[in-house]
Amino acid sequence: MSSEIGDWHFEEYADSLRAADRSLATLTAYLSDLTAFRDWTVELGLGGPTEVERATVRKYVGAVTRRGDERRSVTRRVASLRTYFRWCTDRGYVTVNPTLRISTPKAPQILPQLVIREQLDHLLDDDWGSTPLDLRDRAVCEILYGSGLRVSELCQLDMDSVEWSTGILRVLGKGRKERLVPLHAAGMAALRRWRDEGRPNFAVTSEEVSAIFYNRRANRLGTRDVRRILDARVQTGHVHPHALRHTFATHLLEGGADLRVVQELLGHESLTTTQIYTHVSKSRLQNIHRQTHPRG
Repeated sequence: MSSEIGDWHFEEYADSLRAADRSLATLTAYLSDLTAFRDWTVELGLGGPTEVERATVRKYVGAVTRRGDERRSVTRRVASLRTYFRWCTDRGYVTVNPTLRISTPKAPQILPQLVIREQLDHLLDDDWGSTPLDLRDRAVCEILYGSGLRVSELCQLDMDSVEWSTGILRVLGKGRKERLVPLHAAGMAALRRWRDEGRPNFAVTSEEVSAIFYNRRANRLGTRDVRRILDARVQTGHVHPHALRHTFATHLLEGGADLRVVQELLGHESLTTTQIYTHVSKSRLQNIHRQTHPRG
């Protein structure tokens, strides 16, 4: 970056995000948002972060809103700026955080998409066969719905991530925080069968020997591999892997589970994130009422 536009300390900031165990996706999104903001300030003739004022940020919010950015995108951009300028303030690169008291348009709440009963029955109850890939796919679906793991968390599971005698999964979530998640008996049975009958058929490399799940090339299963599994196994419509996580949470709450227990199982930092599933349950109840009650 040229000296004419000041030092934004992006490399140092990226190092601090890595040190905080932020995911690659988060790091990429933050830096992309910051680069776009920096380029916009250059067009205004500003000389670096020290010249950014609260009015500058407000003007930027107005600019990206007028050009048609969705409210969710605008909110994310401002969140990226808040995190960055808080970091700059802590290190003395700026004296006043220009993102303080900056309001953004409230993003619309989008209710999670749930897996319909027909699709769920097919994924969990139909007989797919007994080839190694059949056994793997069954275990993958049982874990996604039975434990509500994120797809990335499932792909990171190693053999020693499972307490085989108790049916507990040790999951490494966001921020590299570990949590314990139980897996039901049917899920553990599918996982043990994959371990004993399917997994030994894959000639894995020494680097991947610890992984539970493999793809056809005997590499650790990836998120795209999981999407392909669901696309191949679902007969009707399409199921996104994350929809199984949403369905897991919703079914727990509908069954009477405490909201904080569901928060712990999902690995949410904030209870607010988990509360969206209470809205899903209420919405489903309202739909059932409208469809079945004589005066609905």
